[in-house]
Amino acid sequence: MGLFSRLFRRDVREEHPFCSVIIAAAGSSSRMGGGNKLMQPIDGIPVLARTLVAVDEASLADEIVVAAREEDLLAFGELCKVYAISKPVKIVRGGTTRLESVYRASLECRDDAAFLAVHDGARPLATPELIDRVITLAYRTNAAAPGVPVKDTIKVVRDGKVESTPPRETLQAIQTPQVFDAALLRGALQAAVTVGEEVTDDCSAVERLGKEIYLTDGSYENIKITTPEDLLLAEELLSRREDEE
Repeated sequence: MGLFSRLFRRDVREEHPFCSVIIAAAGSSSRMGGGNKLMQPIDGIPVLARTLVAVDEASLADEIVVAAREEDLLAFGELCKVYAISKPVKIVRGGTTRLESVYRASLECRDDAAFLAVHDGARPLATPELIDRVITLAYRTNAAAPGVPVKDTIKVVRDGKVESTPPRETLQAIQTPQVFDAALLRGALQAAVTVGEEVTDDCSAVERLGKEIYLTDGSYENIKITTPEDLLLAEELLSRREDEE
């Protein structure tokens, strides 16, 4: 990056509301079949390293707070050094659930952060442009996320029996990062933790308070690494992306 680019990037950071990015990276990787999925390589670079670099290159992200398992704290810190993450980074111990991990990380973000973004550590193909697009929408709406229309017909099932078929045109698969007014997200997370309610994502915690979530276009490439097959798909998508550049 040239001097002009560095100066321009610094000016952008100074002019926008401060946004802390929480990376949820304290999961058990139980469906990967052994080992921490975040340390698995995609074309030679660990999953989490790719995620960190994407956030680091997003113009509207100002600091990074990684929620990690205690046994991963040192390894994740080393990744930040090896891949020269330039933004301020904190690596904190997560909880026993994703909700607890994100809540703990939210309390470690800078006190003056106006917005908090939450991104899955296992979504390494999110681009800086996508991250910035969601943050920009959150500036206007206080609660934003990326989504993509579902491709399959979805059935509501109970006890092995189909109950209903929601219209496909009304359904979207929600991705991360999910970005919120800082006070709104902290309050929503605290409320969910207090009652012990399980939420599948951070939008769900905010929805419990009756708040509206606004969506922007996500990407079908913004996959979440869960199984070994996802690593192969990520490599294919990355190769295709590089060929198009």
